[in-house]
Amino acid sequence: MLRFLLGRLAVLIPTFIGVSIIAFSFIRLLPGDPVALLSGERVMSPERHAQITHELGYDRHIVIQYLDYLWGVLTGDMGTSIVTKQPVLGQFLTLFPATLELSTCAILLAVILGIPAGIFAALKRGTFFDQSIMGTALVGYSMPIFWWGLLLIILFSGILQWTPVSGRISLLYYFPSVTGFMLIDSLLSGQEGAFKSAVSHLILPTIVLATIPLAVIARQTRSAMLEVLGEDYVRTARAKGLPPFRVVGVHALRNAMIPVITTIGLQVGVLLAGAILTETIFSWPGIGKWMVDSVFRRDYPVIQAGLLMIAGIIMIVNLIVDLLYGLINPRIRY
Repeated sequence: MLRFLLGRLAVLIPTFIGVSIIAFSFIRLLPGDPVALLSGERVMSPERHAQITHELGYDRHIVIQYLDYLWGVLTGDMGTSIVTKQPVLGQFLTLFPATLELSTCAILLAVILGIPAGIFAALKRGTFFDQSIMGTALVGYSMPIFWWGLLLIILFSGILQWTPVSGRISLLYYFPSVTGFMLIDSLLSGQEGAFKSAVSHLILPTIVLATIPLAVIARQTRSAMLEVLGEDYVRTARAKGLPPFRVVGVHALRNAMIPVITTIGLQVGVLLAGAILTETIFSWPGIGKWMVDSVFRRDYPVIQAGLLMIAGIIMIVNLIVDLLYGLINPRIRY
Protein backbone atom coordinates (compact mmCIF):
# COMPACT_ATOMS: atom_id res chain seq x y z
CA MET A 1 0.00 0.00 0.00
CA LEU A 2 2.91 2.36 0.75
CA ARG A 3 4.40 1.81 -2.70
CA PHE A 4 0.98 2.46 -4.21
CA LEU A 5 0.73 5.74 -2.26
CA LEU A 6 4.24 6.90 -3.17
CA GLY A 7 3.56 6.23 -6.83
CA ARG A 8 0.46 8.40 -6.74
CA LEU A 9 2.30 11.17 -4.88
CA ALA A 10 5.08 11.16 -7.48
CA VAL A 11 2.54 11.94 -10.20
CA LEU A 12 1.33 15.02 -8.33
CA ILE A 13 4.68 16.84 -8.58
CA PRO A 14 4.81 17.37 -12.38
CA THR A 15 1.05 17.97 -12.36
CA PHE A 16 1.45 20.74 -9.78
CA ILE A 17 4.28 22.38 -11.76
CA GLY A 18 2.23 22.21 -14.96
CA VAL A 19 -0.77 23.80 -13.28
CA SER A 20 1.41 26.59 -11.87
CA ILE A 21 2.78 27.36 -15.35
CA ILE A 22 -0.72 27.45 -16.83
CA ALA A 23 -2.07 29.62 -14.01
CA PHE A 24 0.85 32.04 -14.31
CA SER A 25 0.87 32.25 -18.11
CA PHE A 26 -2.82 32.38 -18.99
CA ILE A 27 -3.55 35.22 -16.58
CA ARG A 28 -1.16 37.43 -18.48
CA LEU A 29 -3.00 36.75 -21.72
CA LEU A 30 -6.03 38.61 -20.36
CA PRO A 31 -6.45 42.05 -21.94
CA GLY A 32 -6.02 45.04 -19.69
CA ASP A 33 -3.28 46.55 -17.57
CA PRO A 34 -3.60 45.89 -13.82
CA VAL A 35 -1.49 48.95 -13.02
CA ALA A 36 -3.72 51.23 -15.11
CA LEU A 37 -6.83 49.82 -13.42
CA LEU A 38 -5.48 50.89 -10.03
CA SER A 39 -5.86 54.54 -10.98
CA GLY A 40 -9.58 54.15 -11.64
CA GLU A 41 -10.97 57.12 -13.56
CA ARG A 42 -7.87 59.23 -12.94
CA VAL A 43 -5.17 59.47 -15.55
CA MET A 44 -1.87 58.01 -14.35
CA SER A 45 1.31 59.66 -15.50
CA PRO A 46 3.85 57.52 -17.38
CA GLU A 47 6.39 58.04 -14.57
CA ARG A 48 3.94 56.87 -11.90
CA HIS A 49 2.90 53.92 -14.08
CA ALA A 50 6.53 52.87 -14.52
CA GLN A 51 7.17 53.24 -10.79
CA ILE A 52 4.23 51.01 -9.77
CA THR A 53 5.10 48.48 -12.47
CA HIS A 54 8.63 48.27 -11.06
CA GLU A 55 7.35 47.95 -7.48
CA LEU A 56 5.11 45.06 -8.47
CA GLY A 57 7.93 43.42 -10.43
CA TYR A 58 6.03 43.36 -13.72
CA ASP A 59 8.92 44.96 -15.61
CA ARG A 60 11.18 41.94 -15.11
CA HIS A 61 11.54 39.06 -17.54
CA ILE A 62 8.55 36.71 -17.54
CA VAL A 63 10.73 33.72 -16.59
CA ILE A 64 12.13 35.55 -13.56
CA GLN A 65 8.61 36.51 -12.51
CA TYR A 66 7.51 32.87 -12.72
CA LEU A 67 10.49 31.57 -10.74
CA ASP A 68 9.83 34.14 -8.01
CA TYR A 69 6.18 33.17 -8.01
CA LEU A 70 7.00 29.44 -7.80
CA TRP A 71 9.48 29.99 -4.98
CA GLY A 72 6.89 32.01 -3.09
CA VAL A 73 4.33 29.21 -3.50
CA LEU A 74 6.81 26.59 -2.24
CA THR A 75 7.61 28.75 0.79
CA GLY A 76 3.95 29.44 1.58
CA ASP A 77 3.82 32.96 0.15
CA MET A 78 1.01 33.27 -2.39
CA GLY A 79 1.66 36.96 -2.91
CA THR A 80 -0.20 40.13 -2.00
CA SER A 81 -3.37 41.39 -3.64
CA ILE A 82 -2.79 44.37 -5.91
CA VAL A 83 -6.13 45.89 -4.96
CA THR A 84 -6.56 45.17 -1.22
CA LYS A 85 -2.84 45.03 -0.35
CA GLN A 86 -3.58 41.98 1.83
CA PRO A 87 -1.90 38.54 1.69
CA VAL A 88 -3.72 36.35 -0.80
CA LEU A 89 -3.41 33.21 1.33
CA GLY A 90 -5.15 34.93 4.23
CA GLN A 91 -8.03 36.01 2.00
CA PHE A 92 -8.35 32.51 0.59
CA LEU A 93 -8.44 30.89 4.02
CA THR A 94 -11.08 33.40 5.13
CA LEU A 95 -13.38 32.82 2.15
CA PHE A 96 -12.77 29.12 1.50
CA PRO A 97 -14.98 27.82 4.36
CA ALA A 98 -18.02 29.38 2.64
CA THR A 99 -17.22 27.56 -0.61
CA LEU A 100 -16.37 24.34 1.23
CA GLU A 101 -19.65 24.45 3.14
CA LEU A 102 -21.65 24.97 -0.04
CA SER A 103 -19.71 22.33 -2.01
CA THR A 104 -19.95 19.78 0.81
CA CYS A 105 -23.71 20.18 1.09
CA ALA A 106 -24.01 19.93 -2.70
CA ILE A 107 -21.96 16.73 -3.03
CA LEU A 108 -23.76 15.14 -0.06
CA LEU A 109 -27.10 15.91 -1.69
CA ALA A 110 -25.87 14.52 -5.01
CA VAL A 111 -24.57 11.30 -3.41
CA ILE A 112 -27.54 10.73 -1.11
CA LEU A 113 -30.03 11.08 -3.97
CA GLY A 114 -27.91 9.98 -6.94
CA ILE A 115 -26.66 6.58 -5.78
CA PRO A 116 -30.07 5.24 -4.62
CA ALA A 117 -31.67 6.61 -7.79
CA GLY A 118 -29.09 4.83 -9.96
CA ILE A 119 -29.49 1.56 -8.04
CA PHE A 120 -33.27 1.69 -8.28
CA ALA A 121 -33.12 2.48 -12.01
CA ALA A 122 -30.78 -0.49 -12.59
CA LEU A 123 -33.03 -2.88 -10.65
CA LYS A 124 -36.07 -1.61 -12.62
CA ARG A 125 -34.31 -1.58 -15.96
CA GLY A 126 -36.56 -0.77 -18.91
CA THR A 127 -39.54 0.17 -16.76
CA PHE A 128 -41.29 3.51 -16.43
CA PHE A 129 -39.31 4.26 -13.27
CA ASP A 130 -36.00 3.64 -15.02
CA GLN A 131 -36.90 5.88 -17.95
CA SER A 132 -38.24 8.61 -15.66
CA ILE A 133 -35.12 8.67 -13.49
CA MET A 134 -32.73 8.67 -16.43
CA GLY A 135 -34.79 11.26 -18.28
CA THR A 136 -34.75 13.54 -15.25
CA ALA A 137 -31.00 12.99 -14.88
CA LEU A 138 -30.45 13.95 -18.52
CA VAL A 139 -32.45 17.14 -18.05
CA GLY A 140 -30.49 17.97 -14.90
CA TYR A 141 -27.17 17.38 -16.62
CA SER A 142 -28.20 19.65 -19.51
CA MET A 143 -29.39 22.45 -17.24
CA PRO A 144 -27.26 25.63 -17.44
CA ILE A 145 -26.34 26.65 -13.90
CA PHE A 146 -26.94 30.37 -14.38
CA TRP A 147 -30.40 29.80 -15.91
CA TRP A 148 -31.38 27.17 -13.34
CA GLY A 149 -30.28 29.41 -10.47
CA LEU A 150 -32.22 32.42 -11.73
CA LEU A 151 -35.30 30.26 -12.31
CA LEU A 152 -35.23 28.98 -8.72
CA ILE A 153 -34.74 32.51 -7.39
CA ILE A 154 -37.75 33.77 -9.34
CA LEU A 155 -39.94 30.87 -8.20
CA PHE A 156 -38.97 30.25 -4.59
CA SER A 157 -37.64 33.68 -3.59
CA GLY A 158 -39.74 35.97 -5.78
CA ILE A 159 -43.13 34.31 -6.24
CA LEU A 160 -43.41 31.92 -3.27
CA GLN A 161 -41.04 33.89 -0.98
CA TRP A 162 -39.92 30.69 0.76
CA THR A 163 -36.17 31.32 0.65
CA PRO A 164 -33.90 34.39 0.70
CA VAL A 165 -32.25 35.59 -2.48
CA SER A 166 -28.61 35.98 -1.50
CA GLY A 167 -26.04 35.87 1.28
CA ARG A 168 -25.29 33.27 3.95
CA ILE A 169 -27.47 34.51 6.80
CA SER A 170 -29.90 37.31 7.58
CA LEU A 171 -28.44 40.68 8.57
CA LEU A 172 -30.48 40.45 11.79
CA TYR A 173 -27.91 38.05 13.21
CA TYR A 174 -24.35 38.91 14.06
CA PHE A 175 -21.80 36.73 15.84
CA PRO A 176 -18.05 36.16 15.58
CA SER A 177 -16.83 33.53 13.15
CA VAL A 178 -15.43 30.54 14.99
CA THR A 179 -15.12 27.84 12.31
CA GLY A 180 -16.02 29.79 9.17
CA PHE A 181 -18.91 27.40 8.53
CA MET A 182 -22.14 29.32 8.96
CA LEU A 183 -24.21 26.28 9.94
CA ILE A 184 -21.85 25.47 12.81
CA ASP A 185 -21.26 29.08 13.86
CA SER A 186 -24.98 29.81 13.93
CA LEU A 187 -25.50 26.86 16.29
CA LEU A 188 -22.60 27.92 18.50
CA SER A 189 -23.95 31.46 18.71
CA GLY A 190 -27.06 30.29 20.56
CA GLN A 191 -29.16 32.99 18.87
CA GLU A 192 -32.72 31.90 18.24
CA GLY A 193 -33.49 31.52 14.55
CA ALA A 194 -29.86 31.91 13.41
CA PHE A 195 -29.45 28.28 12.34
CA LYS A 196 -32.78 28.30 10.52
CA SER A 197 -31.73 31.44 8.66
CA ALA A 198 -28.40 29.87 7.67
CA VAL A 199 -30.16 26.74 6.37
CA SER A 200 -32.70 28.76 4.39
CA HIS A 201 -29.89 30.72 2.70
CA LEU A 202 -28.10 27.47 1.82
CA ILE A 203 -31.01 25.61 0.22
CA LEU A 204 -31.17 27.16 -3.26
CA PRO A 205 -27.38 27.38 -3.87
CA THR A 206 -27.02 23.75 -2.79
CA ILE A 207 -29.76 22.57 -5.15
CA VAL A 208 -28.30 24.52 -8.06
CA LEU A 209 -24.75 23.33 -7.47
CA ALA A 210 -25.78 19.70 -6.85
CA THR A 211 -27.95 19.31 -9.96
CA ILE A 212 -25.25 18.32 -12.47
CA PRO A 213 -23.24 16.05 -10.08
CA LEU A 214 -26.47 14.36 -9.00
CA ALA A 215 -27.39 13.58 -12.60
CA VAL A 216 -23.91 12.26 -13.43
CA ILE A 217 -23.71 10.09 -10.30
CA ALA A 218 -27.16 8.63 -10.91
CA ARG A 219 -26.36 7.69 -14.51
CA GLN A 220 -22.95 6.26 -13.62
CA THR A 221 -24.39 4.23 -10.72
CA ARG A 222 -27.05 2.75 -12.99
CA SER A 223 -24.49 1.82 -15.65
CA ALA A 224 -22.11 0.25 -13.11
CA MET A 225 -24.89 -1.69 -11.40
CA LEU A 226 -26.21 -3.08 -14.68
CA GLU A 227 -22.75 -4.35 -15.53
CA VAL A 228 -22.21 -5.94 -12.11
CA LEU A 229 -25.67 -7.50 -11.84
CA GLY A 230 -24.87 -9.64 -14.87
CA GLU A 231 -21.72 -11.13 -13.36
CA ASP A 232 -21.48 -14.82 -12.40
CA TYR A 233 -20.86 -14.18 -8.69
CA VAL A 234 -24.11 -12.18 -8.43
CA ARG A 235 -26.07 -14.97 -10.08
CA THR A 236 -24.38 -17.46 -7.75
CA ALA A 237 -25.33 -15.40 -4.71
CA ARG A 238 -28.95 -15.34 -5.89
CA ALA A 239 -28.86 -19.09 -6.54
CA LYS A 240 -27.72 -19.68 -2.96
CA GLY A 241 -30.90 -18.00 -1.77
CA LEU A 242 -29.31 -14.91 -0.26
CA PRO A 243 -31.73 -12.06 0.50
CA PRO A 244 -32.02 -9.50 -2.34
CA PHE A 245 -30.77 -6.74 -0.05
CA ARG A 246 -27.55 -8.66 0.64
CA VAL A 247 -27.04 -9.56 -3.02
CA VAL A 248 -27.46 -5.94 -4.15
CA GLY A 249 -26.02 -4.12 -1.15
CA VAL A 250 -22.99 -6.31 -0.46
CA HIS A 251 -22.03 -8.32 -3.54
CA ALA A 252 -23.11 -6.00 -6.35
CA LEU A 253 -22.83 -2.49 -4.92
CA ARG A 254 -19.29 -2.86 -3.56
CA ASN A 255 -17.88 -3.75 -6.97
CA ALA A 256 -20.05 -1.20 -8.73
CA MET A 257 -18.77 1.58 -6.46
CA ILE A 258 -15.33 1.73 -8.09
CA PRO A 259 -16.42 3.72 -11.17
CA VAL A 260 -18.95 5.61 -9.04
CA ILE A 261 -16.20 6.79 -6.67
CA THR A 262 -14.23 7.91 -9.71
CA THR A 263 -17.22 9.93 -10.84
CA ILE A 264 -17.69 11.47 -7.40
CA GLY A 265 -14.03 12.47 -7.30
CA LEU A 266 -14.24 14.08 -10.72
CA GLN A 267 -17.34 16.00 -9.66
CA VAL A 268 -15.26 17.92 -7.13
CA GLY A 269 -13.77 19.85 -10.03
CA VAL A 270 -17.25 20.40 -11.42
CA LEU A 271 -18.42 21.66 -8.02
CA LEU A 272 -15.58 24.15 -7.69
CA ALA A 273 -16.11 25.37 -11.25
CA GLY A 274 -19.86 25.56 -10.75
CA ALA A 275 -19.33 27.38 -7.46
CA ILE A 276 -17.99 30.35 -9.41
CA LEU A 277 -21.32 30.82 -11.19
CA THR A 278 -23.44 29.79 -8.21
CA GLU A 279 -21.70 32.15 -5.82
CA THR A 280 -21.99 34.99 -8.30
CA ILE A 281 -25.73 34.41 -8.79
CA PHE A 282 -26.51 34.11 -5.08
CA SER A 283 -23.88 36.64 -3.87
CA TRP A 284 -22.33 33.85 -1.83
CA PRO A 285 -19.11 35.21 -0.24
CA GLY A 286 -16.78 32.38 -1.24
CA ILE A 287 -13.70 31.95 -3.40
CA GLY A 288 -15.76 31.71 -6.59
CA LYS A 289 -17.14 35.24 -6.31
CA TRP A 290 -13.75 36.41 -5.02
CA MET A 291 -12.01 35.14 -8.16
CA VAL A 292 -14.63 36.57 -10.51
CA ASP A 293 -14.19 40.00 -8.94
CA SER A 294 -10.41 39.61 -9.19
CA VAL A 295 -10.61 38.82 -12.91
CA PHE A 296 -12.43 42.10 -13.57
CA ARG A 297 -9.81 43.95 -11.50
CA ARG A 298 -6.88 42.09 -13.12
CA ASP A 299 -5.62 41.15 -9.67
CA TYR A 300 -2.93 38.73 -10.87
CA PRO A 301 -1.79 37.35 -7.48
CA VAL A 302 -5.36 36.53 -6.44
CA ILE A 303 -6.23 34.78 -9.70
CA GLN A 304 -2.96 32.82 -9.75
CA ALA A 305 -3.29 31.70 -6.14
CA GLY A 306 -6.97 30.87 -6.52
CA LEU A 307 -6.41 28.70 -9.59
CA LEU A 308 -3.42 26.96 -8.03
CA MET A 309 -5.13 26.21 -4.73
CA ILE A 310 -8.30 24.96 -6.41
CA ALA A 311 -6.18 22.70 -8.62
CA GLY A 312 -4.34 21.50 -5.51
CA ILE A 313 -7.63 20.62 -3.83
CA ILE A 314 -8.74 18.66 -6.90
CA MET A 315 -5.41 16.78 -6.98
CA ILE A 316 -5.75 15.88 -3.30
CA VAL A 317 -9.29 14.62 -3.86
CA ASN A 318 -8.11 12.50 -6.79
CA LEU A 319 -5.36 11.08 -4.56
CA ILE A 320 -7.96 10.14 -1.95
CA VAL A 321 -10.04 8.50 -4.69
CA ASP A 322 -7.03 6.44 -5.78
CA LEU A 323 -6.48 5.30 -2.19
CA LEU A 324 -10.14 4.34 -1.90
CA TYR A 325 -9.66 2.14 -4.97
CA GLY A 326 -7.07 0.17 -3.09
CA LEU A 327 -9.33 -0.23 -0.09
CA ILE A 328 -12.37 -1.35 -2.08
CA ASN A 329 -10.49 -3.63 -4.45
CA PRO A 330 -7.04 -4.71 -3.16
CA ARG A 331 -6.08 -6.01 -6.62
CA ILE A 332 -5.76 -2.41 -7.86
CA ARG A 333 -2.79 -1.84 -5.51
CA TYR A 334 -0.74 -4.28 -7.56
